Amino acid sequence: MFQPFQPSPPTHKPMFLMAIHRGIETTMRLLSVYCVPAGVALASVLVLMLWNSHFTGGGGQPLAFRAVADHDATFIPSAALRELAHAHPVDAYDTHLSEVPVWFAFHARDLGGIPDAVEFPSRHMVALRCWDVATLKMLGSATRGGADGALADAKAGFSLSLPKTRGDVLCRAVFSGPAHLTLLQWPADRLALSTQQFHRQSGLLDGGMIVLSLFILVTAVINRQVLYLQFAGWLILNLRVAALSAGWDIQWLGQQVPVEWLLPSRALTMALYAIATLTLYMTLFGADLLRTRFAPLLRVVQWLVLALLPCAIWLPYGGFLPVMWIIVAGSLSLMILGLVSVMLRSQSHVAMWFAASFTVTFLSSLTEVFAAALGVRELLGVANSVTAALTSSMLAALAVAEQMRVETEKRLEAQDKLQHAYEAMPVGLFTLDMYGHFLSANPAMLKMLDVVDIIPGRTAWKQFFAESFWITLHEQVHMQSDAEMQVVSRDGNRCFMVSATLAHGRIEAVMQDVTEKVKATEQLRFMADNDALTKVYNRRGIEKVFEDAVQRLAGGKPLSLAYIDLDRFKLINDLFGHAAGDEVLKQVCERIEMMLGGGQKIGRVGGDEFVIVMPDTAVPLATLICRGIVDRIGGTPYRVGDKAFHVRSSVGLIEVAPGMPMKDAVSTADRACREAKDGHSDGLVVYERGSTAFQEREAELSLVERLAGPNATEGMFLEMQPIMSLNAPMESLNFEVLLRMRERDGRVSPAGPLIAAAEKSGRAGVIDRWVLNTTLGWIEDNVENLKNTRFVCMNLSGASLNDERFVQDTLEILSRYTHVASRLCMEITESVALHDLDNTRRFIDQVRNFGVKVALDDFGAGYTSFSYLKELPADVLKIDGNFIVNINAHPANVAIVEAIVNLAANLGMKTIAEWAEDAATIRTLAEIGVDYVQGFAIARSQPPEKLLAASSSASFIKAEDVLQLVRTLGAPANEPALPEYSPRWDRH
Repeated sequence: MFQPFQPSPPTHKPMFLMAIHRGIETTMRLLSVYCVPAGVALASVLVLMLWNSHFTGGGGQPLAFRAVADHDATFIPSAALRELAHAHPVDAYDTHLSEVPVWFAFHARDLGGIPDAVEFPSRHMVALRCWDVATLKMLGSATRGGADGALADAKAGFSLSLPKTRGDVLCRAVFSGPAHLTLLQWPADRLALSTQQFHRQSGLLDGGMIVLSLFILVTAVINRQVLYLQFAGWLILNLRVAALSAGWDIQWLGQQVPVEWLLPSRALTMALYAIATLTLYMTLFGADLLRTRFAPLLRVVQWLVLALLPCAIWLPYGGFLPVMWIIVAGSLSLMILGLVSVMLRSQSHVAMWFAASFTVTFLSSLTEVFAAALGVRELLGVANSVTAALTSSMLAALAVAEQMRVETEKRLEAQDKLQHAYEAMPVGLFTLDMYGHFLSANPAMLKMLDVVDIIPGRTAWKQFFAESFWITLHEQVHMQSDAEMQVVSRDGNRCFMVSATLAHGRIEAVMQDVTEKVKATEQLRFMADNDALTKVYNRRGIEKVFEDAVQRLAGGKPLSLAYIDLDRFKLINDLFGHAAGDEVLKQVCERIEMMLGGGQKIGRVGGDEFVIVMPDTAVPLATLICRGIVDRIGGTPYRVGDKAFHVRSSVGLIEVAPGMPMKDAVSTADRACREAKDGHSDGLVVYERGSTAFQEREAELSLVERLAGPNATEGMFLEMQPIMSLNAPMESLNFEVLLRMRERDGRVSPAGPLIAAAEKSGRAGVIDRWVLNTTLGWIEDNVENLKNTRFVCMNLSGASLNDERFVQDTLEILSRYTHVASRLCMEITESVALHDLDNTRRFIDQVRNFGVKVALDDFGAGYTSFSYLKELPADVLKIDGNFIVNINAHPANVAIVEAIVNLAANLGMKTIAEWAEDAATIRTLAEIGVDYVQGFAIARSQPPEKLLAASSSASFIKAEDVLQLVRTLGAPANEPALPEYSPRWDRH
């Protein structure tokens, strides 16, 4: 309520002057508070009753017309005229929600030669075309998007400017909704004046309702009340519903609504209005209604009203209206009954005003429904959505005002409770002025500050916290509505979380003691990026360091990466326990960190493996640092208790190229480290950018990408290296298939890098599957020319052997080539075979069922064990070439090979010696009983067509001394015929 300013009069003024002053103030108050509003209201009523309207232009004259519906939408003007000839003249036509085109014809009156027009005032008309009946010439066309010719937009519908020559007019209209078609003939100037009045009334309604909504919205913001915000939204929707009823919804705030939005916006407006009305209703009376018998029904109503929204989106406008009418009529009836029940229980004035508001809306809605359904348009003259919107809005405003009064009383009561809560709150609550002085603080805050009390306006924030925290807090509350920051006490022992906001020129804040939480968070953050044992970075942490460093490469800064592996560190754990090993690892990291500087960081990526990222460090400097690390790690022993341990390391150092992922950098550095571990360069190997190792790595990645593509085997072909029998060299033609790769430029590249890339990428099965299928297909195609061929060897990758899909594909391929499968001998590397003995044995048994022979390749180079060998049903031992090359220069090699030959003979296996390069080697092998020999002394790999032209493996020998030796070996009868299915090769 308005309270006039009442100053205390000075004591020296005469009493009568004081009385005069009070009289003047009282008169001014009466005039401003009572007389002026009452006079304005009375004058407004008299003006409306007695004065003439500035926009009075009379009414249009109704025209009779004939109308017919085009149910199939197939009429043309001539056909429509024939149908209209049988129709009776009418003054109005109702579509009853039908959306089929309507054709109508009329004859305009002659108004004395003055310009005139015909108005089509239906707000549901969406398209219109008109023709001159005499000539069937189109007079114009119009849609909600625009008009041309003699047609134009007029009020909620369209108008047709009539030609001077009078004649019949034919029109075709399309409607959406419960349309009521009438025709009004106007003098052109009066129609313009009426249209101006139409838009003025629309503007008045828009302006009045929007101002009222803005008032409620401002009230909601000031009082922070969701109720007022809901009411503001409800008023806007109420305005749109009124505009829809009057046909004003084709514009909003003077802007034309796009035609494609018009019908969807009408449906959405009505659906949202229903939802907003029910939500406002439940906000005000929900708690009271839950105690009545209407509560279950109102829950159902909520679901039904909410369902209007998807109906408005998905249903056509004509289908949505009946659904909306039914739901809204039932909902409003139930809501009014609920309000009556609340009024009887609580005698609430708020409920009374809202009941009156909803009753007006309810009656108006029922009037609209009956008028549309029954065609009784006279009802709309009594009550429509425009008058209902204004009346219900005023009644609802009274209800909100009453609610505000009630809430003000409640607020005063709540202030006392709030003060008590402020005092008892377990978190620190305080207020600062803009200079950093405390204005208030609750007891919990005083306890955190460790003071008994504060002096408002004098106790400063800076007494307890650093000045930088105040500057940050001051900036944050001015830059954003809510600020949150962590502060530390001046002694550094306690941490606090402050949440603050700027309100009314003061900083209102909450403070919590988070000292323990901060300590725990810092520990978790450290553990996420650091190794728990050594405290250096873990894999995740060092990856972050690498990503930060690699970004600076674009600026021309160098970057080096080192991979460190401790040699034979596992022995310390095995012999002296993990406690001793852990202590050594800590000391190793300490020694490494002493050699690093600047941004150089170390990370532990394995049990005894480390990565060092050296930003801004060129390779020469990084080499010196790594050399120092190698010397420092192995220079002095590590003491753990009364024990001393010597630890050495191997380091691989690389120069990182721009764009290189960390996994590739670590892989390349690991490769250099393994090279250093093999005894090269005193424990340090360096790969500079552009070195062969990088080129090989890029080539390997290219091969991996190639193998992953759809043409993985493109360019692959086979060559064959003869394997000569030392028993019947002139009568046998055995060989091993070898994979080759022909590049797109015709160059032949070795298959070693391709196979290595396939094994690393898990694509080895692709290659082995192709080799197996191609080899068996070639044998089948040339079996008649391979009469002296007892076996054809092919290597099998260890990765394929452990690939169950490859195993199944192998068995399927063998089943297709059963008649030549017995000539195939699969070579399995000894180390792979012994890695998973059960899996190897199962595979051997499966392929031997097809007659396939199995050879253990590189025998003697791996984990040779007699106990394993007796468990494997192999047919051949292929002796590792390291024992064969220069066999005569090393007597030990002769003894080893002879032992392998005798072992194989006793187990019923044949032997093949590879890498035989001269006649002396072949002679020695023949003397100790080797069955077959393979190597450059016999022949290099040959194209398949040359194998078909040869009679034996000896046919390829070029060296004369080897030929002379071969002629002295064996006899034709010495080459045994291989049984088609046999667990062992026959011995002779």
